[in-house]
Amino acid sequence: MTYGKLFSLAAVLVLTTLARAEVKLPAIFGDHMVLQQNSEVTVWGWADPGEAIAVKGCWQWFSWTKTKADADGKWSVKIKTPQASDNAATLTVKGSNTIVLDDILLGEVWICSGQSNMEWAMNRFDTDRIRADIEKADHPQIRLFTVKREFSATPKEDVEGSWQICSPETVENFSATGYYFGKNLHETLNIPVGLVSTNWGGTKAEAWTSVETIRQFDQFNDAMTMIENPDQQTEQFKMHQNQPTVLYNGMIAPLIPFRMAGVVWYQGESNCYDPIGYRTLFPAMITDWRNKWGQGDFPFYYVQIAPYEYGPNRGPSQALREAQTMTLDAVDNVGMAVLMDIGEEKNIHPKNKHDVGDRLARWALAKTYGKKDIVYSGPIYKKMTVKDGKILLQFDYTDDGLVAKDGQLTDFMIAGEDKKFVPAKAEIRETSATVGRSVITDTCIVVWSDEVPEPVAVRYGWSNWVDGSLFNGAGLPASSFRTDDWPLE
Repeated sequence: MTYGKLFSLAAVLVLTTLARAEVKLPAIFGDHMVLQQNSEVTVWGWADPGEAIAVKGCWQWFSWTKTKADADGKWSVKIKTPQASDNAATLTVKGSNTIVLDDILLGEVWICSGQSNMEWAMNRFDTDRIRADIEKADHPQIRLFTVKREFSATPKEDVEGSWQICSPETVENFSATGYYFGKNLHETLNIPVGLVSTNWGGTKAEAWTSVETIRQFDQFNDAMTMIENPDQQTEQFKMHQNQPTVLYNGMIAPLIPFRMAGVVWYQGESNCYDPIGYRTLFPAMITDWRNKWGQGDFPFYYVQIAPYEYGPNRGPSQALREAQTMTLDAVDNVGMAVLMDIGEEKNIHPKNKHDVGDRLARWALAKTYGKKDIVYSGPIYKKMTVKDGKILLQFDYTDDGLVAKDGQLTDFMIAGEDKKFVPAKAEIRETSATVGRSVITDTCIVVWSDEVPEPVAVRYGWSNWVDGSLFNGAGLPASSFRTDDWPLE
């Protein structure tokens, strides 16, 4: 070997060693980021095996948290963060090199995930309201991070993306639903808010679920066998974003265990083909994320899909809405924003995203941040009583009573033992009962039809497309519902 070749080889080895030794952080850690306030946050990254690492936030004064990279070059530490502040902070990581992250805020961090109704950016909606809101979106205390689309057969270690200060220029490319949610929190709580948008249009819940959980569902076994054994993949099998686990692997796993306050989720349209399966799949996905993050039962607030005329080949979306409603009882610390009044018959992406964000924020403000004066849910069906050939319906969340849109309740149907539903009349009525020395007044709905003298069941809004007519006094719409549990056709 010539001297020149030996020199070249030595230079390559030196450069390789230097490259391996450089301390590196995942993309979710960067300038302009938001760290979760008043908590213990995990900071992690990569370095040379055995390399000494020291981490310190400027708020920690002279206290460094130290560790060493393991045999695979991975390291992590936990540091405590103080209360939210308007003052920008720094985070320093030292190894063979030093990384200083600037303009860090301490506040509330939320993950914004789902399919296209969460993904679609502000500039996708050409409305006067959104154009005006983009122009006014100068909010330096709101920080935005968008995860680049990525699917993978195995969990990735990192994502592509960077933190941006919220401005008219940056917000126009950010999730509209996520932005309106975060803006509401920021203005109400008066603290910094960090929003991490990780979503992909047209995707199914199974794609966002880890392999450990998805293996509990037999219907995905064949696909999982192909994913886990590339040598067995057939010409008919193709890896894409809707295969089980692949979006969890590419767009969720790399974010864990980044400390956050909770998750807001808008997805379900792509699972209308199997609404019964969604009853168990969706709660399992929520539990899966919580187990992986290791933060306990963190808040998980989701949007019930809006009415839309899917057509005969997509499945009954009202049954998917029912599955989402059932999740309220299946999992702790969740909440559902209902959109029965803002769907669009011929548009699966309703343009009114400010109300979506507002209704998600109501759940967070009331349940996570303890704001007592916030009404966070529309009416939810509770129970029924049959009396004199009519059915009386009672509801939870009837704040300030029940209200009919334009003074008229519509889209109620009633059936007898023959299970044949016919259009019904419905009225809001006050009922009273004496309990001890007190008279308790409640608001109910009375439903009847002359065609069904002996009714046994009622359904409301039970179709793909419906324009909701039932609200509570706070202006929040009721979910579609049915009082029966008959098998769906």
